[in-house]
Amino acid sequence: MNGARGSGMAGGRRMAGVRRGVAALLAGVALAGCGIRATPVPVDAGSAPSRVACGVRGGASGVPSEGASEVRVALVCSGRVVDVRRRLELPSGDGVRDRVELARTLLRELRRNPRDVEVAAGFTTAVPDDLLVEGPAAGDERAALRLSRPPSALPSFALAQLVCTFADTQLADSGRGILLGGPAFGTGVGASEGSEVRRYECSTALRTRTETAESAGVPL
Repeated sequence: MNGARGSGMAGGRRMAGVRRGVAALLAGVALAGCGIRATPVPVDAGSAPSRVACGVRGGASGVPSEGASEVRVALVCSGRVVDVRRRLELPSGDGVRDRVELARTLLRELRRNPRDVEVAAGFTTAVPDDLLVEGPAAGDERAALRLSRPPSALPSFALAQLVCTFADTQLADSGRGILLGGPAFGTGVGASEGSEVRRYECSTALRTRTETAESAGVPL
């Protein structure tokens, strides 16, 4: 009798184990059907993918052509100035006229509305659509550029856009500095002050702080 009783108890334990196994299997199938991974320990699957702000996928925008060059154009996005890549046909000479034409080509890119793919990524521009650029006035250094408004009178981030765009080209000196001044002959908005030529660098502060433009630049 004791042997029969022991055999029955062992069989009961085996059946209980089978029932637990079947229950665990059914629970795993149910979880899988709900899209949940069944796992014996907690698993950190990572955060959900999110859209990266201020980034344009793909290569440089613009119509490809044999003479086009890839340049960085500084636009405004999420409260700072960020570069995007574009392909442009640029003057290749280093004469004063070539430099002025290069500055005007880049300024046109900054004045225009960003491309659709850039707008979708959150980009805009602060550069006024009536802003103009000229070459050096009498007595200026050869590398100087004169704007139709004093740099300190430009809208928020517009100066950073100009400086950071120009600094990535041959308009900059060996230290990536840009010489900018306001109207030289009493014309344009605010010509009575801020007309002196100053040297500007594309600093992090200029890219990220709107008030930096008021005191940016080093007198020559």
